[in-house]
Amino acid sequence: MSDPILVTGAAGFIGYSVSKKLLEQGERVFGIDNLNDYYEVSLKEARLENLRPHNAFEFMKIDISDKDAMEKMWAEKGPFKRVIHLAAQAGVRYSLTNPHAYTASNTTGHLVVMDLCRHTEGFEHFVYASSSSVYGANTKLPFSVKDPVTQPISLYAATKRSVELLSESYSRLYRMPQTGLRFFTVYGPWGRPDMALFIFTKAILEGTPLPVFGGGEMKRDFTFIDDIVSGVIASLHAVPDEEVPHRIFNLGNTRSEELMDFIRLIEDATGKKAEIEFQGMQKGDVQQTYADITESRELLGYNPQTTIEEGVPKFVEWYRNYYGI
Repeated sequence: MSDPILVTGAAGFIGYSVSKKLLEQGERVFGIDNLNDYYEVSLKEARLENLRPHNAFEFMKIDISDKDAMEKMWAEKGPFKRVIHLAAQAGVRYSLTNPHAYTASNTTGHLVVMDLCRHTEGFEHFVYASSSSVYGANTKLPFSVKDPVTQPISLYAATKRSVELLSESYSRLYRMPQTGLRFFTVYGPWGRPDMALFIFTKAILEGTPLPVFGGGEMKRDFTFIDDIVSGVIASLHAVPDEEVPHRIFNLGNTRSEELMDFIRLIEDATGKKAEIEFQGMQKGDVQQTYADITESRELLGYNPQTTIEEGVPKFVEWYRNYYGI
């Protein structure tokens, strides 16, 4: 049997979904998460309950920024030679009010995990989550991994760019194989309550006012969770060579969708009309995201399949079932 893959943030939306798919593919998974209360912990626990029946899954509650605890875990449960690092403090808007949570989890936590990998003999591959937020104030569309990313407009984006730079330096110093993945607006069943689809669906079903920022004129490259998972796992198997040990890929849907079209699909799926309250742009938000996935297609075989017309109803169905609505 193969060595376990360490998945950080295993109780999170993407971490859970990746872990589930790895287990279905016959892999062993050791998941860690600090189960913080950024959003309802019960949802994180429910995700874990779906993973626990698998004999090949083991979980430990731990904070990745706690260096001593992580070293102890690594010594007792590892060493791990393949790591999918998805743990992070998420959310652009929350970074405006609680910035220290981002430097602790995203920057320090990344360094702690990466350094443990660096000291592991025969280490194979470190795959980590970045974000489309790193493109910040860029106006050239679609966003390409070849574009400069020097204008972050949120602390969240700045921490995500910082982890890319940390990984670049470690790869150059220690020839450590690493792959960074810039996710574009991930949505789907078991999603995060702070994300647009979750917020919009909840408001529409409850008949409460729905705040729509940017006057409803924003556009997003909405990417269904199954497509993200396929990209993450493909990247794990596509280990960079020693000559170029660090690579970055965009994982998006290659469609920049109108926000109001997205809302109309939720209305169709719920059978209810939204009570919209248009508001201005919030600090840290960008007008549009749009992924160029040329490199992801060529080097990972990444090929997103799910349109928002297919994906939004799947989420609404999950939401109704989960909350009994």
